[in-house]
Amino acid sequence: PSSSSPVPTAPTISRLATVLRASRTQSLANLTLDPSPPAYSRDMGVDNPPPITGSGSDDGAFAFISKGWREVRDSATADLQLMRTRTDRELGRLLASASALAGPGPAPPVAAGAPFAELEFVRKRIQPKIAELRKQYSSTVLDGWPPKSGASLRVDLSGITAIRNAIVSSGKADGGDEGNKEWEVVKMIRNGLKEFERRSLSSEMSAGFRVRTDFVEKFKLSLKSMNKESQEPKDAPPLDLTEILAYLVRQSGPFLDQLGVQRDLCEKLVDTLYSKRNGRLMHPPFSGDRSLIRNEDITDELDLRIARVLESTGYHREGFWNDPAKYKISDNRRHVAIVTTASLPWMTGTAINPLFRAAYLARSTMQKVTLVVPWLCKSDQQLVYPDNITFSSPEEQETYIRNWLQERLGFAANFKISFYPGKVNIQLTYIIPRSTSSVHTLFSPKIFIVHYLQQFSKERRSIIPAGDTSEFISSREADIAILEEPEHLNWYHHGKRWTDKFNHVIGVVHTNYLEYIKREKNGALQAFLVKHINNWVTRAYCHKVLRLSAATQDLPRSIICNVHGVNPKFLNIGEKVIADRERGHNSFSKGAYFLGKMVWAKGYKELIDLLYKHKNDLEGFKLDVYGNGEDSQAVQAAARKLDLGINFYKGKDHADDSLHGYKVFINPSVSDVLCTATAEALAMGKFVICPDHPSNEFFKSFPNCLMYKTPEEFVARVKEAMSSEPQPLTPEKRYSLSWEAATERFMEYSELDKVLKDRNGQCGEGVKRKGVRKLRLLPKFSDILDGGLAFAHYCATGNEILRMATGATPGTRDYDKQQCMDLNLLPPQIQHPVYGL
Repeated sequence: PSSSSPVPTAPTISRLATVLRASRTQSLANLTLDPSPPAYSRDMGVDNPPPITGSGSDDGAFAFISKGWREVRDSATADLQLMRTRTDRELGRLLASASALAGPGPAPPVAAGAPFAELEFVRKRIQPKIAELRKQYSSTVLDGWPPKSGASLRVDLSGITAIRNAIVSSGKADGGDEGNKEWEVVKMIRNGLKEFERRSLSSEMSAGFRVRTDFVEKFKLSLKSMNKESQEPKDAPPLDLTEILAYLVRQSGPFLDQLGVQRDLCEKLVDTLYSKRNGRLMHPPFSGDRSLIRNEDITDELDLRIARVLESTGYHREGFWNDPAKYKISDNRRHVAIVTTASLPWMTGTAINPLFRAAYLARSTMQKVTLVVPWLCKSDQQLVYPDNITFSSPEEQETYIRNWLQERLGFAANFKISFYPGKVNIQLTYIIPRSTSSVHTLFSPKIFIVHYLQQFSKERRSIIPAGDTSEFISSREADIAILEEPEHLNWYHHGKRWTDKFNHVIGVVHTNYLEYIKREKNGALQAFLVKHINNWVTRAYCHKVLRLSAATQDLPRSIICNVHGVNPKFLNIGEKVIADRERGHNSFSKGAYFLGKMVWAKGYKELIDLLYKHKNDLEGFKLDVYGNGEDSQAVQAAARKLDLGINFYKGKDHADDSLHGYKVFINPSVSDVLCTATAEALAMGKFVICPDHPSNEFFKSFPNCLMYKTPEEFVARVKEAMSSEPQPLTPEKRYSLSWEAATERFMEYSELDKVLKDRNGQCGEGVKRKGVRKLRLLPKFSDILDGGLAFAHYCATGNEILRMATGATPGTRDYDKQQCMDLNLLPPQIQHPVYGL
């Protein structure tokens, strides 16, 4: 209503209602009839109400009502007309666009795969329905207005329903079924747009038409987004309080067990808490008897629930939600990592034997093998490697190692070589001038004992890992670990526990450290400490320990077995000796010799003592000695002073041609665990004279091994060997010295064969039943004790002062800058930052 119209009041409206009711029965005196029906009579649905002309306040009320209804009618008519105009305009544009795209001439026929099939579909199927809807709508508005009395005002949507049915029927007619996830019409339009785009790029169209490709691209992107939105996973709802409590109780099972809470009670509590979660069940329970696998179902459901929530929050644990291709197992082969404390060109047992072990283990198709050796900076290489051999990069040293091995093997070695940073552990040995000198040194487990007849100062060397060695074996390959010299590797190990990262950890003991330490000043006390430290670290970090002989200390979970073999070169030399003998040729033209690192502890002291005491009994006996070492000058000086018939030569490879002609190998050492040189001499068909000692127990069964217990027996064995010829080895004895036999023994006694079969489908404790996962057994008291020992060792090795007090080289807890550059590593402070400092 306009501002000039009077506003009706409540009494006025009341009087108006009374007048309207009275108008049906009689005519009032103050009202005049209007010959034309007023507009409001049609709007109100009154048949023939008498026209009313009021005066005063009643006339203003009637004028107000009449004008209001006229405005409503005019507004509705204008809106409907606008809708018709817009519909006609949009439909005209669509048809015009179709005509323009089709070009002059007749419209193309509707065919499958035609570029304008969708437009023809709109023109022939949808356009008639729209026209029908428009006609019906117009007739409804024009002819059905005003509505009759009692009729309800509504919009007829039958035309829209007809359009929908036409589209659906067209989709069905084209072969689409109702079960398809993607609407057939959308597929048809998308395929048509692809064909249209292809033709538009290849045909000779105008530049103005090619501008429309932007519209095509946008339309395609909208279709892709429609399909993508339906496939996006929904976020998992957050954990309930009862679910959190259930998971906490389940993880606290071992702790509650120590407090005396029964395991059944914990399981019932977990079941009760998880059953009361807000009625949500993320995954359906397993089918079957719930009474038999109820606990397994609850465990699996809870694990999957936690995993879903973590995944929805973006949390990624290594190896779980990372790139699936990275962690996909391409075959069923296991991973074996052999970690040792030395590397070529240092010609020591811990460098050579692990190398051969890796080569022969890699021959099997059941496992992949990685040999992990220490990398030394150039300054440290000069202290350890012979003949001033140095390497500029790990790749250069790897090439040297593979070439050396290839010369001695009859097959291609298929294994990987990795490097971890190491440092040379240097200890100073101080000698007090005495007639018989003794050694004064700080404690260090890796010790070479020296005895000089004069005052001197000498360094002792060994390699200590720098940083956490286990970090240099990827989690993907952390399956089975073989620790060569596990006590040496773990004396100062400050990192992740081996048994936590690997499924099976095997230790192989190479060195009899207690025998070396006992020869020092205060050796008994140091040997006592080292003995218990060895027990500590091997128990905390190994599942199984192999001792090469009984000469080593008895360690937890250990068993005695010789798992070393000899270079195939020596077996070939022995075959040649047998062949020469069959042809009547004598292969041995020389007498006796000794070969070994020239340090007193390697048997030189015992050798000089035996030859000096029985100098008269062995008159005319000559011995050639080959070796290099820290004590070479002292050993030679002692032999010359005592006038012993010993000729000293520079150290050589035992397979050197100049050594093939010797008939007798003498090795009086009792500090070795299992002397490799003794096995090599037996493989070449020579006599071996050695003490009856636990380190030589493996060689007792060989007929050419002559053992002695007393100095007198030593003299008798020397005379026997010099006056007779060695017996040829039988095929069984030759095979027992080979690396093939050593690998078989290793697989059996380390239980590695059982571990490999467990993964390949055989029965084992670690195998899970399909569909039902066994509950994890509670840890034994021994496992808890081992974990406590490992934690205590981790804390002790983290203290730099304590490390240095026990003989470690300063700075070996982490690798240094030079090693980072050589191995392309990030500095340890970046890889393991200490927050808040």
